[in-house]
Amino acid sequence: MAKKNETEDVQVVKKKPRGGNSPVIGMNGYDLEPGDNTKYLTLNIELFNLEKIDLHDEEAVTRRLEEYFQIYAKYDTKPTVAGMAMALGMNRRTLIAIVNDYATGGAGYKTALPHEVALVIKKAYSLLEVLWENYSSNGKINPVMAIFLAKNNYGYQDKTEYVLTPNSQQDSDYDADSIRKRYLIDSASDSDEDDNDSGND
Repeated sequence: MAKKNETEDVQVVKKKPRGGNSPVIGMNGYDLEPGDNTKYLTLNIELFNLEKIDLHDEEAVTRRLEEYFQIYAKYDTKPTVAGMAMALGMNRRTLIAIVNDYATGGAGYKTALPHEVALVIKKAYSLLEVLWENYSSNGKINPVMAIFLAKNNYGYQDKTEYVLTPNSQQDSDYDADSIRKRYLIDSASDSDEDDNDSGND
């Protein structure tokens, strides 16, 4: 048997380093330019320093939400849910509760804010969702982050639903003749069993 030539080329498969194909590891997940940190920090300091407003005043809330969007436009960056909450002087969980009519105070199953104020906040929140759709549909946001935001901020879910329909008929599904025949057959079967039992005694 011929000996294998030891000088034959051995094919080496080069693999990417661990996580090399991940959309969120290395430079795949972000693109940080000089000055970006300063921009985002300055933006959020501006939100932090906004004066407190009366959340029961519809006009004050409307003006604050307009100011919030203008701040993000000034810094040419995407508005965020947490940023909207900060601009209104609340946390993200409270904002989401208002948008979904969860209890936030003494009004039971509703937000403690006036109905008109809640509607203004819901409309602004809907604008964030529309912006998220625009960014996602036009490749302006990382797909992994787009899915994360969809689930955590806008209630989207990945799930498969199965609908089970029982295959059972009700008495109302039969006509009178079918019902009569069915009961006559059952009665005849019962009579035959009784006769057999008495013959065995």
